[in-house]
Amino acid sequence: MTITPQSLEKLAQFDTPTICNIIELFDVRPRTCGFMDHRVRANFPELPPMVGFAATAAFRSSAPPVGGDAYGSMMDQVKTFEDLPGSAVVVFEDLDDPPVGATFGEVMCSVYKSFGSTGLITSGGGRDLQQVHELEYPVFTGSTICSHAYCHILHIGLPVRVGGLVVHQGDLLHGDANGVTNIPPEIAAEMADIGDEFVDAERIVLDYVAGPEPKTAEKLGENRKEFVAVVNKLRQRVQLRVEGCELRVAKPQACGCPLPPFRFYGFYGLA
Repeated sequence: MTITPQSLEKLAQFDTPTICNIIELFDVRPRTCGFMDHRVRANFPELPPMVGFAATAAFRSSAPPVGGDAYGSMMDQVKTFEDLPGSAVVVFEDLDDPPVGATFGEVMCSVYKSFGSTGLITSGGGRDLQQVHELEYPVFTGSTICSHAYCHILHIGLPVRVGGLVVHQGDLLHGDANGVTNIPPEIAAEMADIGDEFVDAERIVLDYVAGPEPKTAEKLGENRKEFVAVVNKLRQRVQLRVEGCELRVAKPQACGCPLPPFRFYGFYGLA
């Protein structure tokens, strides 16, 4: 499904928790799936949200490569950017456990950004963080490591598992200070269209609690009731489209997380 540059630009205006909340409205996957866990964190949380399509690779640095090195493989890697439907988010799975050397540094990030990449994610470590910060290039890592050791790329374009999430080449990703989620491409355009409506609905409660008037539990309940009513109407509208397009609920195993028993009580939680 084609996702226009306008939709991608709009998605980048929302923070990642809001994106996760909007995905839940469509009810196309379990709420326990589709996002990276606490092991992957933003190194530069002050940067705006990152949106792009995954360019995957596996990495190792604990022993010398049989042939080639990370910088040689990088030429083949950036060529794959051309086949993506939009800007690349480079996603590395570090196969060393624990990570030995840094996955990236200033040189690699400079190259990726020059080829249009909007960010990088690794389950391993990064380095040259001050220089990368000056590039205003978002990076998400599991650690910081000063040496690159025997860094080399093992494969390019195959599925990887990072932060508990299985990422395929071309997956649409969104990340900011709060973490990283994927976005089902079938609903991405409509998510961009309704994002402002969802944010406005949240303002019903937020404006009340931020206002100068004395607060009461009763008035808070009234505002929350209004919020729930607005969001439920929004949910009903988008789910009509889901049913019309016959979008199926994703299997939790597809993103590598078990599905615990839960019951849906028919209301939208505030968070």
